[in-house]
Amino acid sequence: MKQNNLPFAGRNYIVTGSTQGLGREIALDLAVQGAEGILICGRNSGNGDKVSSEIESIGCRCRFVKADLQFEDDCRRVVSEAVISFGMIHGLVNVAGITDRSSIEDATVEHWNLLMNVNARAPFLLIQDTVRHMKEKGIRGSIVNIISNQAHGGSPNLMVYSASKGTLATLTKNVAHALRSDRIRVNGILIGWMNTPNEHRIQIASGKPENWLEDAEKSQPFKRLLEPEDVSGFVSYLLSDISEMMTGSLVDFNQNVIGGMD
Repeated sequence: MKQNNLPFAGRNYIVTGSTQGLGREIALDLAVQGAEGILICGRNSGNGDKVSSEIESIGCRCRFVKADLQFEDDCRRVVSEAVISFGMIHGLVNVAGITDRSSIEDATVEHWNLLMNVNARAPFLLIQDTVRHMKEKGIRGSIVNIISNQAHGGSPNLMVYSASKGTLATLTKNVAHALRSDRIRVNGILIGWMNTPNEHRIQIASGKPENWLEDAEKSQPFKRLLEPEDVSGFVSYLLSDISEMMTGSLVDFNQNVIGGMD
């Protein structure tokens, strides 16, 4: 049974890309910490139903919406369904993203449009509708964007991805500045290399062996990759009242120091 002193008691949240990996971990963490309702979304109905059951078993209401965030209508529907289901939305976490590789020489317009639509335009649309709702209801909400350390410039084979995350980083600061007087906070986390089901899929597709993670972790300063639970706690902090004086921040969450030189 949830207790009233839990930080998210009586509050409702939207978490995109939440049918696996980091999004799932964030949604579960919010539920454990007392959230009243959580809307999760993704393209895989089987995964969505499974995660929804996990969340509800904790004692939190959950609504799964099957959505492909490259499409405007699906983005709009995510927020409208959350409002219909829960009445009030207190926070949004934009986790959904595509990390497919491409360089300046082999990137196609189609690939550029897809990544920009999912990684940058979808958060814009979701933030827009969420902010309209929060302002209408007088909610002092919090929005967290999952970005990437690739937004600092990025690897050559992640050119389009890096550009899309750089766009999201600028969007985060611009919107945070615009919403200060409404007490709606917007922050971003620039995460480093993370072990997720999607990352495993990408590594295997690129020709790496099944045990790629073992070699990858040996190459890291802290001898491991980030795990979803590493980041979910910080997301909860940014959503909570403890961080109420923090907005427009882009936080590097990475064991490699950006700008550091050996």
